[in-house]
Amino acid sequence: MRRLTYFIILIALAACKTNPPEQAAGAPWAQMEQIIDSIRPPVFPDAVFDITGFGAVAGGQADCLPAIRAAIEKCHSEGGGTVEVPPGEYAVNGPIHLKSNVNLHISEGATIRFSTLPEHYLPVVFTRWEGVECMNYSPLIYAFEQENIAITGGGTLDGQADSTNWWKWVDKEEYGWREGMPSQKDSLSRPRLFGWNTREVPVEERILGEGAYLRPNFIQPYRCRNILIDSVTILNSPMWIIHPVLSENIAIQNVRVISHGPNSDGCDPESCRNVLIKNCYFDTGDDCIALKSGRNQDGRRIGRPIENVVVQGCRMKDGHGGIVIGSEVSGGARNIFGEDCRMDSPNLDRAIRVKTNKVRGGTIENLYFRNIAVGEVGEAVVRVNMRYPIYSDTNQTFIPVVQNIFVENVQSSKSKYGVLIDGYSGQHPVKNVHIVNCRFDGAEKGNSIEFAEGLEFRDFYLNGTLVETPADN
Repeated sequence: MRRLTYFIILIALAACKTNPPEQAAGAPWAQMEQIIDSIRPPVFPDAVFDITGFGAVAGGQADCLPAIRAAIEKCHSEGGGTVEVPPGEYAVNGPIHLKSNVNLHISEGATIRFSTLPEHYLPVVFTRWEGVECMNYSPLIYAFEQENIAITGGGTLDGQADSTNWWKWVDKEEYGWREGMPSQKDSLSRPRLFGWNTREVPVEERILGEGAYLRPNFIQPYRCRNILIDSVTILNSPMWIIHPVLSENIAIQNVRVISHGPNSDGCDPESCRNVLIKNCYFDTGDDCIALKSGRNQDGRRIGRPIENVVVQGCRMKDGHGGIVIGSEVSGGARNIFGEDCRMDSPNLDRAIRVKTNKVRGGTIENLYFRNIAVGEVGEAVVRVNMRYPIYSDTNQTFIPVVQNIFVENVQSSKSKYGVLIDGYSGQHPVKNVHIVNCRFDGAEKGNSIEFAEGLEFRDFYLNGTLVETPADN
């Protein structure tokens, strides 16, 4: 009898393994709800520390950074509370560094304008630049190894970046660079940084900052816990905008991000766990939301995936992609959920995007998307690219695994492609992509799929025609 029971169990397990779509139909979305329930926003004492009481003067002329720093220090030392920025314009000549138990509240009608002079963001701090650890200019708002921090309120954070300052460092004429101007290209700082990464040079020796021309991020909580960013408008960043790193329990909600500079990704959680991005608006010069986990050696060495991320109710306008995984994703990505979003712009290239290459390595798996309305995108509704351009470490080979992508009830009206997949030949195809109950209209070139296996098309209409699951995949 015991042996019979054992065989029955084996048969049941085998059935589960051969039937992943049905198994995945409900359980992952229940997991999403568990992730949401686990994300608890920080709670702060009632104490309020008005920056004007520390010497801040509205009007946009006087440097209010000393007053803001004093208010943060007082709030932190007295057990926490809210640092209040009342209505008005406030100039700051340098970065704001948050501390534990501090809620920086930018009131409706308040604007903080950040200096664009690079020397104001020295000394260098421990940071990540395009997925590589280094010592570089401080992000405009930075926190390192802090707990219970928030940026809230209906006001505005303005980085004032444009083609006359930070953006021209990227050495492209469209962003203000002209022949003879210094840039990250001329300083060779970018390949130098990536070379340090390849050789695993100790981070404390990877010193950049002045003369390197690598632009800082806007908001970066690094190794922090319990983070809330709520209801602020963020404008014109030097590069990546909301960039939590190696942090967990993060809620980013009701935020408006507008920045059309180079590498102006809207929200880039990197190697983070338990992240909710809800009811936000992104109008950017790069990916709207890009989920990352470190670049090449650093990503593999640290080994922290981006995991348990929920994107709900967001609106994506311009950008390279709506919800994106990669490309700096060497630590892996898993358990990513996106639902109830709207993406629509002739300047939005893709809706759902995975980008990686044979140098990155890592495993990208368990990606779930549903109930997404796509108006117009420039390239593809669903784009999975394992052959994203390689800019460094070309002598290394760490081919990633990309598998288990579920797309359900996504409607689109105009694009070049519906599904566009570029996997690797041989043993490295994209695996188990499921397109269910979707309708992609106006797809000029239909689908294009190379090196994929385990595809499932169910109730999938492309330009009004039902698409059958490929027989030989």
